[in-house]
Amino acid sequence: MRTTSPGDISDRRRTRRRRPAWPLAAATALALAAAACSADGSGPAGAADAGERPAGVRLDGHTYQVPQPLPPAPPGTPIAATRHGPDPRTGAAERWTVLHHSSDAHGRDIAVSGTLLVPRGAPPPGGRPVVAWAHGTTGIADACAPSQAANLGFDVYAQEAGAFLRAGYAVVATDYPGLGTPGPHTYLVGPDEGNAVVDSVTAAHRLLPDLAPTWFAVGHSQGGQAALFAARAADRAAGTRFGGAVAVAPASHLDAMLPGVIAAHQPGSLAFALYSLAGLNATDPGVDLARLLGPSATRTARQVFEECLTAPHPALARTTTEAALPLDRAQLAVVGGKMAAYGNPDRSAVRAPVLLVQGGADQDVPAAWTAQVAWNLRALGSPSVTERAYAGAGHDDVLGRSFCDVLAFLGAHGGTSAKGCVPFRAETG
Repeated sequence: MRTTSPGDISDRRRTRRRRPAWPLAAATALALAAAACSADGSGPAGAADAGERPAGVRLDGHTYQVPQPLPPAPPGTPIAATRHGPDPRTGAAERWTVLHHSSDAHGRDIAVSGTLLVPRGAPPPGGRPVVAWAHGTTGIADACAPSQAANLGFDVYAQEAGAFLRAGYAVVATDYPGLGTPGPHTYLVGPDEGNAVVDSVTAAHRLLPDLAPTWFAVGHSQGGQAALFAARAADRAAGTRFGGAVAVAPASHLDAMLPGVIAAHQPGSLAFALYSLAGLNATDPGVDLARLLGPSATRTARQVFEECLTAPHPALARTTTEAALPLDRAQLAVVGGKMAAYGNPDRSAVRAPVLLVQGGADQDVPAAWTAQVAWNLRALGSPSVTERAYAGAGHDDVLGRSFCDVLAFLGAHGGTSAKGCVPFRAETG
């Protein structure tokens, strides 16, 4: 066990891979660049103003150390926090790694990790509003946690965070349950992800009480799904004002994923299907992944689970979609129904304002799916659902092209002004 240090935020690199035809990825991380620690190497400056300063974050390999057993505390209560100093990837914002309490879909108290970024300098009167950033797929191993990557998991994510910081927002970016913390990552389990997004906002306010009460959930791909679930759970963050949710190419139609991956005969898509099965196995006691897959496919899956999104997954290059997912039609229907029940983001209304952003040339999340999400949310009684489509934009570059429209949406619902905004060109890697 050791306290996070500049050596922990190192040049661990992940290789860029070409996105598969299906779905949900945002991914390949360039890993951690060095960031300076605070003078005492422990909790963040400003935390003392909120009360007792939490202990410093500790890592064992790529897993954050959490007290065992975890003493019970309300969601959003900080467990540990380490200040790393100015972050070069996001315009020299102050960067922290934070562990805090949250709860999963079954109400269990869990620890979740994440990153807090705050612009340097004195805050404006009333404090800085907060963007709770929800990331896309990076993998399900602890080494894939965006808080352990200098670029938050993907270069365009560092760009997006930096743009929000320059616009005057603080940014808090959850890793989601089990990604960097003990236990499996409940990939695409909407309540787990949504709770983690909301509870990260509470933790940020506990650490830095001068933040403004207004906050927004903004996410991409897997994170777009998470942002919509966060909107339904926003009242968990007591004493704050939720301005709305932005879902960029949100993961949806989970009941169609496995049959689609099998039919596509593209091994590169299998990682996301296997991740989703692992997430379901982690949350649903009626799902036994080893029994579903059988010995051979289970061995392949375990190799995939140990890797972040790299190019290529060696285990997947040696298999077929049918061999990796040896489920019959009845099994596919049952598992797909369970995935949809836990993760489809358009099965209940969202009462807060929602902006859905979609690239017309997205090969990971089809534009028709996001249009259907918008239709379903309206049909369920969601009072304010706005759509923005960008012809020719792909899964990643839509983030840069849409940024000024996103900023205008936040400004219209209590955030900072979008005046002078310039879209950015998405970096890859």
